[in-house]
Amino acid sequence: MALQSKQIFVNLPVKDLNQSIDFFSALGYEFNPQFTDQNAACLVIGENIYAMLLVEQFFQTFTKKDVTDTAKSMEVIVALSAESREQVDEIVNKAYEAGAKPANDPVDHGFMYSWSFFDLDGHLWEFVYMDEAAAAQQ
Repeated sequence: MALQSKQIFVNLPVKDLNQSIDFFSALGYEFNPQFTDQNAACLVIGENIYAMLLVEQFFQTFTKKDVTDTAKSMEVIVALSAESREQVDEIVNKAYEAGAKPANDPVDHGFMYSWSFFDLDGHLWEFVYMDEAAAAQQ
């Protein structure tokens, strides 16, 4: 049997935790207060999918490597599914209204539609809708 995990926790460094909480709240996300304090906030992305937003200094305690300077380089792209093309547009537009920076223009492959943005700390978030019936015909 292949290894399968039951949950995912993506850990991301942030400069200002309260601003990050406000940003993701504006997109419609909630936080788990049990795992949220002055150093970290547990962003609930979906069932068993979480992003731990960690103040940079706290994040640094988990690694001996430097925190990536997102103005110069990229370490991860967080790609999440959406229910429809309209939901992709809605999320990205909310992100822009909350202070996100443009990453890429929308990409339409017919069976798959995506659009992305950089959050307040320069992390790249991509939202994707895939029409599975149309994808099967590819």
